Amino acid sequence: MPLLYIAAGSALGGVARYLLGTAIQKPGHFPWGTLLVNVLGSFAVGFVLRLATDTTHVGPEARAFLAVGFCGGFTTFSTFEYENHALLEDGLWLTAAANVALSLFVGLLAVRLGIVAAKAWL
Repeated sequence: MPLLYIAAGSALGGVARYLLGTAIQKPGHFPWGTLLVNVLGSFAVGFVLRLATDTTHVGPEARAFLAVGFCGGFTTFSTFEYENHALLEDGLWLTAAANVALSLFVGLLAVRLGIVAAKAWL
């Protein structure tokens, strides 16, 4: 049964990623859509997993649906890698470096903020 929750969450997360990413992203520019999706997904994972770990508010089914399914389908690491490769091929080394640094550090900050938000919500 957990596979059904994961599959449903992944489908919704993938659709949400596409809609948000394409609404923001402009061809040939810094990959803001992917960055935003990854930061939001990092926040959501931090929030959901903290609630799942520290409370009974998020049961195993919700954890599978939200953290593994939705966030797994929503975040875009493979797209992130491809976009960085494309930036490097175009000679945009500083843009690629900025994207890597922002994605990693802002993503880590977003996970932390999600954890803090979950603790405050409790």
